[in-house]
Amino acid sequence: MSKHPINLGIRFLLELAALAAMAVWGWQKGEDWLRYVFAIGIPLAAAIIWGTFRVPKDPGNAPVAVAGAVRVSLELVFFGFSTWALANANHSTLAWAFAITIVLHYLASYERIIWLLSQSLH
Repeated sequence: MSKHPINLGIRFLLELAALAAMAVWGWQKGEDWLRYVFAIGIPLAAAIIWGTFRVPKDPGNAPVAVAGAVRVSLELVFFGFSTWALANANHSTLAWAFAITIVLHYLASYERIIWLLSQSLH
């Protein structure tokens, strides 16, 4: 199920939603010109980190190879921060819906998680 096109599409939408949540949070927490810096800079930094640290043999290029446990931790931080950002920006219902969707996605992707956790750099 983890490589099913629908599941991959959901994963992509979750990634975009996470970046949007970071942008909303940055916009609300910044003042004056810092709003723009936070709303653009925080999701941009997160996207760069997301795309840079990869597990070898995972789909896509691996500019910086990491162990599977590191990648899973990175994903948990990425989605965890996004969920917290929604809640902190006074969108608690949306944060709960997002968190539940993430959990359901990872449950449907259990094969990928098991595979990731079995990957080491040696």
